[in-house]
Amino acid sequence: MTYWALNAIFLGVVVVIALAAVFSRRAPSWLAVALTAGVLLVMTAIFDNIMISIGLVGYDSSLISGAFVGIAPLEDFAYAVAAVILLPSLWTLLGSRREHA
Repeated sequence: MTYWALNAIFLGVVVVIALAAVFSRRAPSWLAVALTAGVLLVMTAIFDNIMISIGLVGYDSSLISGAFVGIAPLEDFAYAVAAVILLPSLWTLLGSRREHA
């Protein structure tokens, strides 16, 4: 299984949850999500390149697409995108403690 195939499973779940949040009575602030995504992707690029360059993590070259940001495979950024969309979507769907008190 390639890294993109594995990412597709996780991203598919995230898309379903994000769509549920969009169609709920209140959606997250997508501007805040976009700004957070920008910061998180820059941080991911910096720290993934550091971790790969010092040998902390490695990737099977037969399972990656060959597209890179520095030395980090593009597939590695899917987890950051999934997290930045999933967390506010879940927060929207589940609500905060203040709403239930």
